[in-house]
Amino acid sequence: MAKVKANGIEIEYETAGNKTDPALLLVMGLGAQLTIWPDTLFQGLADRGFYVIRFDNRDTGLSTGFDSWGVPNLPAAVQKVMKGEKVDAPYLLKDMAADAIGLLDALGIERAHMVGASMGGMIVQIVAAQYPERTRSMVSIYSTSGRPGLPVGKPEALAMLSAQPEGPAREQLVRHGMKLRQTIGSPGYPTPDDEMRAFVEKNVDRRWWPEGAARQYLSVIASGDRVELLKTIKVPTLVMHGEDDPLLPVEGGRDVARLVPGAEIETWPGWGHDFPKALIPKVIERITAFCRGRS
Repeated sequence: MAKVKANGIEIEYETAGNKTDPALLLVMGLGAQLTIWPDTLFQGLADRGFYVIRFDNRDTGLSTGFDSWGVPNLPAAVQKVMKGEKVDAPYLLKDMAADAIGLLDALGIERAHMVGASMGGMIVQIVAAQYPERTRSMVSIYSTSGRPGLPVGKPEALAMLSAQPEGPAREQLVRHGMKLRQTIGSPGYPTPDDEMRAFVEKNVDRRWWPEGAARQYLSVIASGDRVELLKTIKVPTLVMHGEDDPLLPVEGGRDVARLVPGAEIETWPGWGHDFPKALIPKVIERITAFCRGRS
């Protein structure tokens, strides 16, 4: 892994594949480090002929944090939105989109396929709309338009976004991480406990940073919906979503596909809000088939 200065911050990133191949940028979701992209997916896309880049969003992992801003009061922010009031945040999703472009600038990459999951899907939607000249194609995975009135996630899944571990000990953090992944994971493709534990331990040991995730959540709240923005996207677009996503229901993905002119959509039963091992080969092949040859 390496680090570059881009858009006024430092961004930790990792690459796989040949630099001469078309670039493909992976953008992760809320509080999720670059290592949440499964290694098999990361390397698998490189093996299909892409120069793949994954990175820590601001306030995540080993990229620049915004700790001086403090921990936000998320319930108060939600109340402000419901009253139609402006929400103050240290940054917005459009700033995170600018980070993605800044990373490409630092790496000397003119254009890339933009692939984002969850909040990362929101970010690549903004990139595709505001930086079309830098975007070969856009793949939005289990994300949403943010349109008010869309179905919300299951209460137990939404509760995990603000839930806290029982204590600061490593084992308590790991158990909390496992509970999160079990709650939002794929009901049709459950991950064995030993595999899940190893995955969670790797990410806990790399960086445990819930304050950054809270600020990212605030940025999502403060940024509003992307309904009108999505209508302006001209780049080739693929929406992928699990039909059994407990955190961001499939209706959110369907709304993105309805709003983006000419968008394709594929939904899969049993898929939740993760990348289960059994689905990764299918995800790789679907992204490859869509992105290959797109200008």
